[in-house]
Amino acid sequence: MKHELRNLVDRKVLIQRMRDEQRERTTVSFYQYARIENPQFFRDYMFLHWESMDILGRTYVAYEGINAQISVPTEQFDAFCTHLYSIDFLEGIRLNLAVDEGKSFFKLIVKVRPKIVADGLNDETFDVRDCGVHLNAPEFNELIQQEDTILIDMRNHYESEVGHFKGAILPDVDTFREEIEQVEHMLEGQNDRNIVMYCTGGIRCEKASAWLKHRGFPNVHQLNGGIIEYTRQVREQGLDNLYIGKNFVFDERMAERISDDVVASCHQCGAPCDDHTNCKNLACNLLFIQCPSCAEQFEGTCGVECQQTIHLPEEEQAALRKGHQARERYSKGRLRPKRPALSPETLSAVRPR
Repeated sequence: MKHELRNLVDRKVLIQRMRDEQRERTTVSFYQYARIENPQFFRDYMFLHWESMDILGRTYVAYEGINAQISVPTEQFDAFCTHLYSIDFLEGIRLNLAVDEGKSFFKLIVKVRPKIVADGLNDETFDVRDCGVHLNAPEFNELIQQEDTILIDMRNHYESEVGHFKGAILPDVDTFREEIEQVEHMLEGQNDRNIVMYCTGGIRCEKASAWLKHRGFPNVHQLNGGIIEYTRQVREQGLDNLYIGKNFVFDERMAERISDDVVASCHQCGAPCDDHTNCKNLACNLLFIQCPSCAEQFEGTCGVECQQTIHLPEEEQAALRKGHQARERYSKGRLRPKRPALSPETLSAVRPR
């Protein structure tokens, strides 16, 4: 009998298992740009090994490398590392451990994708391995406080909304593909300035910094290991923490608390709040920020229409989910319009740090 290399258990059952599980787990992420000749074979190989260790999480494999966010049973962590480091291009790879542990994933997903980070770039002369200068936390803190430095958050708007570095430019974008294009346009005429980028774990900056170098920006830097590794170093070394708020993460936790600052507000009433949720109307499923008061008033939905929808008979709700009628009205994480993109003229007029 052929072994099924995918999950076959109902989602609700898996979520309940995650909630009931008592054993300790370690949430870890890593990425590596490398040439994988047969992504499907490599995907199946990783799935089989990780399933045998009861590893959960989400991993993407492509010709350009691997991008993983996973939850490892802590008693299996040494075995996980031994297996991972036995793979030539992953030997000694840096692992980003979660800042705040919690129940992060409920099933194992390993998928083959065209790219491990969707970027919209189609230049065959572009080498993602020729990236910007990697900065540790002390180097990052020093450089971003220099007058001629431009600091850019390379995450989507719903990530930077709940937390970011002080003084960073926060592009109001929905996707990484959109951000690369906007940032390159924004930096026109700023080629000689120090450019510093950061993201959650480093993978987006690895590609974005390489692209900017490819496009003629020589002084590009990136935060090595992203916000996750920065926080670890700040806490271990007693450094000044220049990050305010939460770090958004793409798992069931949704965020890690980095500082006590609340820099966002409820999308419905405007009260200080930085808690993301998904609209309880599954035909909408909008990711947005909602305070406890609005959660009670709107029953966990993003508005009156969705609140009414969750009280419809189940067969009507199922029809809406099948047609995705509500979801088409929204961009991810938005209950309000976008801000205008920052222009080169506006950026050059910004007072240096």
